[in-house]
Amino acid sequence: MNPTPNWPCNRLLLALPLRNLARLMPELERIRCDREQILIEADSPLDHIFFPDSGVVSVLAVYADGSAIEMATIGREGCTGVQAAFGATISSIRLYVQIPGTAARMSRVAFARAMKSMPAFRALMFCYFQAFLEQVLVSVACNGAHSLKQRLARWLLMMRDRSDDDALPVTQALLAEMLGVQRPTVTNAARELESAGLLARGRRQIRIVNRPRLIRASCECYQLVRERTAAHLPKTYV
Repeated sequence: MNPTPNWPCNRLLLALPLRNLARLMPELERIRCDREQILIEADSPLDHIFFPDSGVVSVLAVYADGSAIEMATIGREGCTGVQAAFGATISSIRLYVQIPGTAARMSRVAFARAMKSMPAFRALMFCYFQAFLEQVLVSVACNGAHSLKQRLARWLLMMRDRSDDDALPVTQALLAEMLGVQRPTVTNAARELESAGLLARGRRQIRIVNRPRLIRASCECYQLVRERTAAHLPKTYV
């Protein structure tokens, strides 16, 4: 798909100097990311880097029994390919589309070439990788320190920040998988938030009704990740 005046929309790419973005444009392909699509499977070739324009991609750790749990999420503020920046050619994680949208896709070879030849691109990527790593570390700590209801509120708020829409096309089965709990457990947590007037549940959708109160119901990790992302990447902040 050919670039348009309104594309790309990914904030990492838009934070580049115009001359650098112009050099990258021939390497970018605009693609559709469908709900529940696997962009890259764990233990498969890491052939492409994705820069989401819209929607949300989950970074999942996959276990031997086939189960998976979310380590981080990527939206318009970031990109996949942290491993590729350090020379990896095989992905150790699964990239799974939570919320559909579009993305700019670049080959790993072109990404490596840009990292070597474009100092502004390399510096921006390493700033993002630091913010991404801190998101992963906060997520790990959050899983052990906070209640499921707080973690669910944080997760929904993060999705809202990236989609600009209070209606999130997610199911409670997906929530359970992303949060690493049984479906009845996450259903109970969602029901509590709904009873408090913070959200409304529908078929394959959850709608945030009161974002300020949902922020108060969330743990401190939500604001912590936002603050750290803004500190590292003020021009791409969600």
